[in-house]
Amino acid sequence: MDEQLFFIKLNNLRTSKEIFDFLSSLEVMSDAMASGALQRISEVEVDDNGLKNLGLLENEVFRALCFQFEFESSRLSNTGLLNALQALIKLRIDPQSTLMRSLLSESEERLGKGQLAAENLCALGESLLELEGPSCATLEQIVNHMQEKDIERWSPREIVMVYKILQVTYVREGKQCQNLLNRLSSVTVRTVSQLSPNSASIVLSSLVVLRQTQAVPLVTALCKHSVKHVSYFTDHELVNVLEAFLYFGHREQIFTKALETHVPKSILTMHPQTVSKVMQYCCKKMILSKPIFDAVAEVFISDADILTPDQIAAYIIPFGTLNYLPPSASSLFRKLETVLHAHLRHFQPHTLLNLLHSCVLIQRYPINFLPKIFSPYFLQKLQAQPPGLNRVVTSQLTQLFLTVTLECPFYEGPKLLSKYQVKAFSTSHSSPDVHLFKRVKAGLLYLLKKRTYFASEVSTPYFYIVDIEIKLDEEGFVLPAAQLEEVHRRIALCVDGQNRFCANSHTLLGEEAIKQRHLQLLGYEVVQIPFFEIQSLQNNRKMAEYLHKKIFPHTYGLSN
Repeated sequence: MDEQLFFIKLNNLRTSKEIFDFLSSLEVMSDAMASGALQRISEVEVDDNGLKNLGLLENEVFRALCFQFEFESSRLSNTGLLNALQALIKLRIDPQSTLMRSLLSESEERLGKGQLAAENLCALGESLLELEGPSCATLEQIVNHMQEKDIERWSPREIVMVYKILQVTYVREGKQCQNLLNRLSSVTVRTVSQLSPNSASIVLSSLVVLRQTQAVPLVTALCKHSVKHVSYFTDHELVNVLEAFLYFGHREQIFTKALETHVPKSILTMHPQTVSKVMQYCCKKMILSKPIFDAVAEVFISDADILTPDQIAAYIIPFGTLNYLPPSASSLFRKLETVLHAHLRHFQPHTLLNLLHSCVLIQRYPINFLPKIFSPYFLQKLQAQPPGLNRVVTSQLTQLFLTVTLECPFYEGPKLLSKYQVKAFSTSHSSPDVHLFKRVKAGLLYLLKKRTYFASEVSTPYFYIVDIEIKLDEEGFVLPAAQLEEVHRRIALCVDGQNRFCANSHTLLGEEAIKQRHLQLLGYEVVQIPFFEIQSLQNNRKMAEYLHKKIFPHTYGLSN
């Protein structure tokens, strides 16, 4: 039978019985037809759970096919040999059987003689990775042969295979083959549009492992290409893509939109680790996506009992970091409290501290768990485990203590010992925007006439640093910043640049929101100066007029 007609008929068959009946009707088959038949059998008889019908291995036609490959391996074409090897691996044939040893031996002999084309090298690489994993020494030999081929003519499948092999050899031996990677990157960037979701995920994952931070054009193209595949990625593939976005510092608003469409409608079937990675991505990139967060809140309420402690933290912490309470907040935090009561002993100390600290950022107070947090035993455990009691950790402890002092006066449990308290909070987003800060100070100088009437970056006895402080006497007159007596009111100006807000949003981050809340409770009049209100002000006079209205809204305007 003509090979083309053979494959048309073969690909229309849906069961191994149909395939065996079809093969029995043929008198002669080429090795390409025989290996194609094995591949088709593996396609219809193997699923995610393995071989569906163990009986097919005893079928006479199947055994005859295997006999042909075992004893005539030296006469097979490269394509027939390697396609048969891949099909038999998929069918879970014993790697130590004489059949598999014969095919592998013949393949490796042809590899050593340089007889395999790029397509054959990739097929052999896939087979060896499946059989022996990353420890297979022959993979490096395959890469060496691939480098001798015309890289410009590689297919997307061959490109992806080389990335996989380079990744495992780098992990195993630290060999990076940077020259090959540079050539590969310039070729791959032209074929990105042809990559399947799985292939795009594999290449991105390999670029992360191989630390290819210089491959900017390729990474950018892959990230943009990934947008159209968000709904088609498997859980594992989506995790790979999100890890790449995080590693390379990439953020595409259109990718976020695609996630916002995909996650809410797929979250019930998504693996918890995938949901955790989505939330980690949003948290690290400061993306407050209400559709995603609302969906995660709902699934947490129903599924929290099956989550690990790390997954619970990954689901909840972003709500505090990004200062968002979903519509189901009351049910969400009731469920969190129930889960914590049941599984508290399973939480690592730093995970528990991060989780409880994130709760107080959004005014959810873990009163029942604070005695444990402030106990000497727990603090010793914190100190014993990395990162120990570093500045970030002691800042979190201090802020928890300050929160219950200011916001939960009914708390009567243990207090945080002074040796664990910091003098000033360490918050990653607290530093003011230098350019914005300079403009506000210039506007204040224009308004108040003298630099002595306001102080900048003022340390307080309450661990916070105030961006700009203005003191007023009882009649509302501005006092020199250095004056300590007769101070009736203190105004704290919070110069909030974009770094203090969620991305593309006017929502303050949790750590800035709690700071402003606490300053008010400590007696300051907090005046927020957000970047989006002043970025269009063109000169010092306009800035001064704006500041006058914000700081002194009930007094007359500026004189000419």
